Amino acid sequence: MGLRANWQQFTLLVIINAFVGSLVGIERTILPLLAAHDFGLASKTAILSFLVSFGLVKALANLLAGRLGDRYGRKRILVAGWLVGLLVSPLIIVAPNWGWVVFANVLLGINQGLCWSTTVIMKIDLVGPRRRGLAMGLNEAAGYLAVSGAALAAGYLAAAYALRPQPFLLGTLLALCGLLLSLFGARESQGHARQEARELQQRVAEEAEPGQAQAQPAPRFWQIVARVSWRDRTLLAVSQAGLVNNLNDGLSWGLFPLYFAAAGLDAAHIGWLVAAYPAVWGAGQLLTGAFSDHLGRKGMISVGMWVQAIALALMLLTRGFWLWLLGAVLLGSGTALVYPTLLAAVSDVTPPDWRASAVGVYRLWRDSGYAVGGILAGLLADLLSIPWAIGLVALLTFLSGLLVALLMRETLPRPQSSQAAPASPLSSRNAVSSRP
Repeated sequence: MGLRANWQQFTLLVIINAFVGSLVGIERTILPLLAAHDFGLASKTAILSFLVSFGLVKALANLLAGRLGDRYGRKRILVAGWLVGLLVSPLIIVAPNWGWVVFANVLLGINQGLCWSTTVIMKIDLVGPRRRGLAMGLNEAAGYLAVSGAALAAGYLAAAYALRPQPFLLGTLLALCGLLLSLFGARESQGHARQEARELQQRVAEEAEPGQAQAQPAPRFWQIVARVSWRDRTLLAVSQAGLVNNLNDGLSWGLFPLYFAAAGLDAAHIGWLVAAYPAVWGAGQLLTGAFSDHLGRKGMISVGMWVQAIALALMLLTRGFWLWLLGAVLLGSGTALVYPTLLAAVSDVTPPDWRASAVGVYRLWRDSGYAVGGILAGLLADLLSIPWAIGLVALLTFLSGLLVALLMRETLPRPQSSQAAPASPLSSRNAVSSRP
């Protein structure tokens, strides 16, 4: 285990995750505009139906990816996700009505849930316990820098040609590249997780007093769901922060292009604003993931949620391309503080033999935020206005950071001495925090 020992396979997985993110990036610029221009949809709730279907399916696919990854191995799940992803762009190109686009986003949710979750789990397997924050930072940076680049490219293709098919021809090519790399380059990593589990069990056995119980058997799947969702206060705080983070990301995905278009911006300028947010988000994670390995998880998560709330308020209270660009930069900065740190926190407190399942449950809640955000933002925009939707989501994001500050304990493993290894997540102190 270790980043240096596995750098070639780790780098390949980073590249694969960039292709995963690029499929979403194309849609972030194009789909809201496509709904209004090609299909004549006026209802914001109807327009955001693609986001609701994407979020619900991706959340469930995350859960499935973690469980199946523990049971059958990681690579099979990764390849299966890409086979589904190949269908997304062609369906949107030929779609005669909006229902086809919604179904294409069901398939995109499966692709993103299986592929992104699996690349996360495989990187955690490879790096071991010491560099999880850095690993998650590199993984998420690659994914969201690709989201940004694809969003910008899609905006320029739409401005130069049309909303379809040109941006989605690019999507088909990117999905094919991701499939080929996964099929012929990626190697199974589950053996690394099993090795880490054996080493941790041996360490616990050596440190245990005579007659003391050495290790707990792996819990059943629904026990893992309960622990991550509500029984463990730290994991509860992490899960709700992930949900609210993606709730405001869903708002920015579904409503910001319409908000900017209503102010008179063209597709190219909208593409820049839509791309700036994930660009800062992605690049920032190159630093924030590694920082969390030294500074700790809790403070970075709370501050990151509050920075996001300030950014949304700036989007609401100002007008004009340059002020909105500043808001997008702030929103990306706050998300960069939060995103890899949440994944690292889950990894800190879950043992390797059921960590993939725990990551899947966390990602279930996190990506449910897309569905919740799509429904909430759409209804508020239809009943009141888009600014009302932005304001309420800003408030929810601030309150989420407050919950993290109140409920979460610090999860970063601290060695007992300069010679000691990081605390084992198999111990009851680390695996289960105080319960409400």
